[in-house]
This record gives sequence, C-alpha cells and structure tokens, in this order.
Amino acid sequence: MRRLFWKFFTVVWLAMAGSIAFLFTISILFQSPFEEEVTHREHVFAMEATSQLLQSNGLDAARTLLAAIKRTSRDIPINISAAGPATDCATPAGSEFMKAVVSDGNCYRIEIAGSLQGMISKTWPRAVPWLAALLTAAAAAYWLARYFISPVEQLRYGLRALANGQLDVRIAHTIGSKRDEITSLAHDLDVTAARLQELQKTQQQLFHDVSHELRSPLSRLQAAIGVLQQNPARLTVMVERMGREVERLDELVGEILTLARLSERDNLRFDRQTLDVIDLVREIVEDASFEGQNREVKVTYQGVDTFVASVNGELIYRALENVIRNAITHTRVGTSVVVTSEVRGANLSLSIQDQGLGVPESELETIFQPFSQSSTVTTRSGFGLGLAITRRAAKWHGGGATASNIASGGLRVDIVIPATRGV
Repeated sequence: MRRLFWKFFTVVWLAMAGSIAFLFTISILFQSPFEEEVTHREHVFAMEATSQLLQSNGLDAARTLLAAIKRTSRDIPINISAAGPATDCATPAGSEFMKAVVSDGNCYRIEIAGSLQGMISKTWPRAVPWLAALLTAAAAAYWLARYFISPVEQLRYGLRALANGQLDVRIAHTIGSKRDEITSLAHDLDVTAARLQELQKTQQQLFHDVSHELRSPLSRLQAAIGVLQQNPARLTVMVERMGREVERLDELVGEILTLARLSERDNLRFDRQTLDVIDLVREIVEDASFEGQNREVKVTYQGVDTFVASVNGELIYRALENVIRNAITHTRVGTSVVVTSEVRGANLSLSIQDQGLGVPESELETIFQPFSQSSTVTTRSGFGLGLAITRRAAKWHGGGATASNIASGGLRVDIVIPATRGV
C-alpha cells in the first residue's frame, strides 16, 4: 500500500509541478525582454536628464533631481563624481552608462552604479514565489495522497480480515465522517461482513439442529434393532416401529432438501406451471377437514372462486399445507381454522387463522426460521421446517409470508402470491 501512496503522491505532485514550471517558463520568455527594455530606457533617460540639469543648473540642481528619483518606486542608482578640470573632460568610448559633463569649469562623471542584471540575478527573485508554490504543491499532494489512500488501507485490512475468517471486523468507523464513494464502500463491506457472520451462525445452528433431528429417529431405530436382537418374537411390532421412523427420516430429509433448494441463488431449478391456486387451496382444506376430525376442528374456506397464476404447484401446495396443518395442530379442541382469500391487484392474499394460544410478539419472526417452534408449544410436533419452507416458497414466487396475533386469541398467517413475476 506504501507503493500506491507514493505513486499517487508522485503523480499529483508532478502534475502540479509541471503546471507551475510551464507558467514560470511563459513568464520568463514573454515578460523578461519587455521589462529589460523598459529598465534600459529608464536608465538612459535618467542619466541624460541628470547630465543636462548638471550642465544648465549646476551640481545642486542635479543632486536634487537624484534625491527626487530615490523617493520614487523606481530607484535608479546614479552617482555624480568630480573627474578633474574641464580640459580633461571626455566620455570613455563604448560606455553606455557613464558620461562626462562640464559644469562651472569642472568635469563631472555621471555613472549608473552596476549594470543590467545577469540571467541568474534577474531570474532568482522572480523564481522564489514559484519555488514556494512547488513546496506548497508537494504538501498538498502529500495531504491528498493520505486522504485517499488511508481509506483504501482500511478497506484492504477489512477484506484481509474477511479472507482470514474474521467476520466480526468492522471498518466504517475508522474512516470517519466522510461522505464519498469510499465511505459507502466501507459501509457495504461492514454490511457484507455482518451478513456473512449471520449466515455462518445460521449455518452452524442449522447443522446442529439437523444433527439433533436426525439423531432422534436414528436412536429409536437403533433401539428397535436392539429389541429385535434380544427378542425376535417382537419382529412385527418392531418392523412397524422402524417403518414409522424411516418415514420420519424420509420426511425430514425431503423438507431439508426443499429448504436447501429454496435457499440457493439458482432459483430456476423450480419449474412454473399455469394453474388455479384456489383449486389447490380447496383440495388442502378438504384434506385438512378430514384430519381435524380427531380434534373436532373444523376447517373452512372463504374468498374468491378462482385465481390463475404462473407458479410451482408443489411449492404452493407445501407452503399452504404446512400453515394449515400447523393451525389444526395448535388451535384449541372444538374450534375452527378459517382460510380466507382476497385478490389485491395482481396478487392473491391468503390468510389462515386459528384459535390457539398465539405466539409471543418477539417470536413472530423467529418461527419462520428453520427448526424453530414457538415457546408456547408444550409438545414438539414436526421438525420446525414448515413455516420456513412457506416463507421461502412465497418469496421464490415474488410474494411473502408474515404472522400476527389475533386480538381475540390465535395466530394469523398471511401469504401473498403474485399472479406472474420473474425470479
């Protein structure tokens, strides 16, 4: 990451330095000849004016002029010195900035102190501000590099932590209160880490629950085999017992596979058929009514007569059957389970209501998790996968499933099924 920092710093600083050098070169090339010509003309004019004033008005007048020049912003270093008698007064040949003048019988030499500046002395004062600008550009480039590279270093640290399995690492708070795309990326990384951590916990819990659910029928099968080994005369009873346990295992494996397929991102593994969902509902209600006779539970249907949709019939059947069978199991003896339907736009809304104990408000979402059952359940029935399959099946179709308590007592599960929707 240090290499990226210095690359960023070098590129930014060179861009600024190049711009400054270009402007400095332009100022030297196009401004220096003009300024030099102006300075030369000023010096020549000042020397001529001084010499004429010295000849006509004397030394005092010339010195007064020089004092006036010094008080201006254009300080021209002119010196007047005595050169001897007037008979020897002559201007040296080839001297542009020195002149001999006769005044009051004496010879005076008027001279510009020094000459025009050389290239270095002329350029150096002008280059100082540009050098300061270069240093300022270096400081600005360093700050910009730190500003942009520091969040990238934090992102790299977060990604490395995720790669090493440290899913509890969060980096958004280390970037500060910036509002830019890098900060958004850091927040997205934190959300991803939290989601992965949640999925990891869910997976571990799922493995634990599956192991527990498989262990129970397997233990009973093992116990039945032990009984047969000790008492072969009980073969018929034990075979029936083992058959029931095998059916439970088969049912559990089937539900686990269905849940796994619904949890995959490749949702196209399920086919769609165009059918009347209400026909499925009536079929399930009819079967549930027969099943509820043992507990004197009546199952009724109220609602629309038809709703044709593009769905997977097996998933819809399982989703509705799971909820209705749960309602029959948990409603009070001698009560009823009511299934109602309503078409809202292009969606079918199904409600299944029982008259049981309901579910604590804090558990209305957890009952849709795999292997979860309400704390109000006194005797465990099923595997706790029914409502999980129901919600995932509804979501696969583009709908959803929610649960709520009824004020008069009981639980209500609402399922929404769109008529047509891509996945």
